[in-house]
Amino acid sequence: MRAIELTLREILHKLNKAQAAVQGFRLLLLIILGLLIVPDWAAAQQPTRRTERRLTVPDTLASPNLDTIPESNPPALKDTLPSDSLAKIMPTGPIQTEITYHAEDSIVSDFTQNKIYLYNQAYFEYGEMRLEADYIEIDWKNSMLYASGVTDSLGNVRGNPFFKDGPSVYEIRKEMRYNFATQKAIIKDVVTEQQDGILRGETIKKEEDGSIYLSHGYYTTCKLTEPHWHISSKRIKSIEGKQVVSGPFNLYFNGIPTPLGLPFGIIPNTPEEKASGIIFPSYGEEQVRGIFLRDFGYYFAINDYIHARLTGDIYSKGGWGAKAQSVYKKRYRYTGSFNLDFQKFVSPETELNPVNYNTFRIQWSHSPETRGTSKFSASVNAGSTSYFNNVINQNNFQNNISSEFTSNVSYSKTFTGTPFSMSANMRHSQSVSTNEVRLDLPSISLNMNRQSPFRNVNFEPLKTLNIAWNFNLQNSITNRVDQSFGVPTDLSTGNETVDVIPFNLANANLLLDNAKNGAKNTIPISSNFTLFKYFTGNVNTTLTELWYLNRINYYYNPTEQRVDKILEDGFNRITTYTSSFALNTNIYGFFNFKGNGKIQTIRQHLQPSIGFSFQPDFSDPSFGYYQEVQVNEEGDKRLLSRHQGFIYGGATLGESRSMTFNLRNVLEAKIKNPSDTAEAETKKIPLLETLNLSTSYNFAADSFNLAPLSISARTSFFDRKLSVNMTTTLDPYATATSLNSNGVETQRKINQYAWKNGQGIGTIRNASLNMNMSLNPGGNKTPGEVRDEVTTNFMQQGGVMNEFVESEINRIVSDPNQYIDWNIPWNLSIGYNLSYSKQTTGTTNITQGMNLSGDVSLSEKWKINFNTGLDLQAQKITQSMIGIARDLHCWQMNVNWIPFGRFTSYSIDIRVKSSILQDLKVSRRRSFFDN
Repeated sequence: MRAIELTLREILHKLNKAQAAVQGFRLLLLIILGLLIVPDWAAAQQPTRRTERRLTVPDTLASPNLDTIPESNPPALKDTLPSDSLAKIMPTGPIQTEITYHAEDSIVSDFTQNKIYLYNQAYFEYGEMRLEADYIEIDWKNSMLYASGVTDSLGNVRGNPFFKDGPSVYEIRKEMRYNFATQKAIIKDVVTEQQDGILRGETIKKEEDGSIYLSHGYYTTCKLTEPHWHISSKRIKSIEGKQVVSGPFNLYFNGIPTPLGLPFGIIPNTPEEKASGIIFPSYGEEQVRGIFLRDFGYYFAINDYIHARLTGDIYSKGGWGAKAQSVYKKRYRYTGSFNLDFQKFVSPETELNPVNYNTFRIQWSHSPETRGTSKFSASVNAGSTSYFNNVINQNNFQNNISSEFTSNVSYSKTFTGTPFSMSANMRHSQSVSTNEVRLDLPSISLNMNRQSPFRNVNFEPLKTLNIAWNFNLQNSITNRVDQSFGVPTDLSTGNETVDVIPFNLANANLLLDNAKNGAKNTIPISSNFTLFKYFTGNVNTTLTELWYLNRINYYYNPTEQRVDKILEDGFNRITTYTSSFALNTNIYGFFNFKGNGKIQTIRQHLQPSIGFSFQPDFSDPSFGYYQEVQVNEEGDKRLLSRHQGFIYGGATLGESRSMTFNLRNVLEAKIKNPSDTAEAETKKIPLLETLNLSTSYNFAADSFNLAPLSISARTSFFDRKLSVNMTTTLDPYATATSLNSNGVETQRKINQYAWKNGQGIGTIRNASLNMNMSLNPGGNKTPGEVRDEVTTNFMQQGGVMNEFVESEINRIVSDPNQYIDWNIPWNLSIGYNLSYSKQTTGTTNITQGMNLSGDVSLSEKWKINFNTGLDLQAQKITQSMIGIARDLHCWQMNVNWIPFGRFTSYSIDIRVKSSILQDLKVSRRRSFFDN
C-alpha cells in the first residue's frame, strides 16, 4: 500500500517564495520549481502511515475543464493510500460544511483532473448525506459524485451503492450521480422506503427538496425482494412529506398483472398525524336498507392540535347518513374526541313492512393531563333509543344489544393549603329497553378531608380520632312521572306507580315540575385503637342531615276511597344519626408436614370481627318525619314517610340495636417446586383465597331479629388458570303454607327458626356460581398485556407514540380481530354462570349459561377464532361468531360470520397490513338483519 497526502497551501507558499527570489529569470524559476516539486513528489511515493490531516482547497486552484464523469471504472493509477486512510476537507465556496471520505483499500488523487477515486468499502459524508459503495469518484470542480459496484473476476457485482440523505434511504442496484452542492441526483435501478411503502424504479431523479421522480417504477408495502403485490406505473412522483402520485397504474399479484387499476393514484406519504385526504367507502348490503356505500368522505388534518373526519352513507332503498368525527390534543393539557352520527331512512312505498326513522348518536370524550389544582373531564354517550335497533355494526354486534347510554361531565378543584375540595357533575343515563331518561343537572359536592384535632395527644382513642364533612347538592330531571292522584295503600316495597313519558321539548314543563332536588350533609367521626394487645377497636358515628324545599301531606279521600297527597312548600330538615363499635383481631394457624411430601406447610388466616350498631326510631311523632294516615274505610292507619320518593329519601323507620358478626378465612399452602438445583425451591399456592361469613341480630326488632347469613368464597386452581367464585344467602327462618283469598296455596315466612320446624338450617334465598378458565400453551394474556406487547413492537420498529397511535392500539386491544397472535397455536376460554333465587312466596328462578371463545391455528398462516354461548336453562345457543384469519405476509384476510340470530351477517376483508393503505382492500359485507 502506498499513500500520498499533499497540502496545497504549502505548495503555493513555496511557489510564491521562489517567485519573489528570482523574478525576471524564467529559466531559474523553472529550475527552482523542479527542485521544490520533484522531491516532494518522490517522497510521496514512499510508503507512509500518517495521521489524519485537514485539507483546504482554495478557490483559485486551476483545473482543466471536464464535462462528463466516466460511467465505467477508470484504470487504476499508480498512487495509493493505506487501507485506514481517512480525509476531511473544509472547503470554501458553495460547500458549507465538512466533507469526510474514506476507503478501505485505496484513495487515488488525480490533480490534473481535480478528482479523487475511492476503492473498496468506501464512503463519502457531507452534512446529513452519506454515500457508501465499493467505487466512488469525487469531482471537486463540478461538486459531483459517481458511485457504483465493482465487477469481480466471476462477473458478479459487489459493493453496490447505498445512499442516505437525511431520513431518506436509497438502495442502488446499478449506479448513481449526485451533486452534493445542489443535492440533486440521477440514480439507476433504485429501491427506497417512503413511510410504510417501498418505491422502486429503473431511473430516478432526486430533487433538492427531497422529491423524487421514477420512470417505470412500482410501489408496494411488501418488503420482500420479489413482493407479493405492487402497483406498477410508468411515471411515479413522490413528494416528501405529502404523497406519492402516479399516472395510470395496474395492480400486480406475485408479478401477475390484474385488470384492477386507475388512471391515477394518490397515496399519503406524510406522518399519520399530518395526513389529509379522501376516505374511500366500504360497500355491502343490508336486508332492510339495501346495497350501501358507507363512510365516504374526507379527512382533515387541520393542524397539530385537531383533526376532523366528515363522511356520509347512502343506501339503495332510500336511506342516508352523515357522520362528523374529530380528535384534539394539546400536549401536557388535555386530549379528547367528538363524534356525531345521524341516520335517516324511509322505506319504499312498495315495502310490505315499511320502516321509517330518524336516529342519532353523540359521543364526546375529554381527558385532561394531571396539572394544577383543577380538572375538567367529560364522557358523553347519548342518542336516540332506537339507534342500536336500526344501525348495524357488523364488526361489533355487541353494540346492537347495548341496553343503556350513560354520560358524565365533571369539574373538580382542590383548594391549596386547605382540607377542602369541590366537584360539579352533570350526569345522564338512558335505558334503551324502557326509554327512561335521567339527567342530574347539576350534582355538586363539597368535601373536607379527614382532620385529626387531637393528633398530639398521647391517649390513643383521642390521637386517632378524625372528623370529615361531605356536602352534596343534586337536581334530577327524569321522565318517570309519579301518578297525579292516589298513594298505594301497600307501601311494603316503597315504590309508587310511575308513568314514562317522552323526553322531549313538548313535555319540558311537566319534566321540570317533576324534577327532584335536595341537599345532603354528612359528618363522619371515627377512631381506632388497640385493646388488650391483640385486638383493634373501631368507633364510628355518622351524623346526616337532609335539606328539602317541600314535604308531603297525606289525607284520606273517602269519595275515591284512597289516600291522596299534596306538597307543602317550605324548608325541611331531616336529621338522623347512627353509631357503631367494632372489635377485630387476626388469628394465624400453621400446619407443618414432615417427610418428603410435596406439601410442606398449610397456613390459615382467620379474621373475626364483632360489632354493635345503634340507630333510634325516627318515626316517632316528635321528629315529624312520618305521618299517621287512615288508609281504608275500616279506619286502619299506617305511618307514611313525608319524604317518600325524594331524591335522598327520608328518615328510616324503626329502631335498630344490632350486633354484627363477620368472619374472613384464607387458606394457603407452601409446596415444593421441582428444581435442578440441590436446594429445593418452594412456592405458595392458594387453597382458599377467601371465605367470608356475615350476619347480624337486631335486639330492637319485634320479629325476625336474625338477619340472613351471607356466604361468599373465591379460589383458583391450576396456576390460576381456573377461577371459581361463589355467593349465597341463607335465610334462617322457617316457612309455612297457607291459602290466599283465591284459595291458592302460597308460602310465607314465619317468625320461627327453620331447625325448630324440621326444615334444616334454613332456606337458600339467593346463590350464584361463576367459573372461568383460560388455556393456551403460551400463557394467558390480559388486555393490558396485549396493549404492552403491541406498544413494545411498535416502539422497536422506530415508531413514535402519540394520541393517534394510542387510539389505534386501544382499538386493537378492544377488538381481538384487529390483533392476532400467530405464535400461539391455540387459545381457549370457557365460562360458566349459575344463578338461583327463591322468593318467600316459594317462586323459584334459575338461570345458567356457558360461554366459549378461542382460536386455533390450522397452520402457520391459518387461524380460526370463535365466540359462542349456550343458555342451559332455555337450551338455546346464544349469539355466536366464527372468524377465519389468513396471514398473507404483507396482506391479511379476515372472514367473520354470524350464522344465526337477530344480527345474522358476514364480512370478508383482505387488506394491506400497512397503516397508510388501510383503504386498499377487497371488502364484501352482507347483513341479513331485519327489524
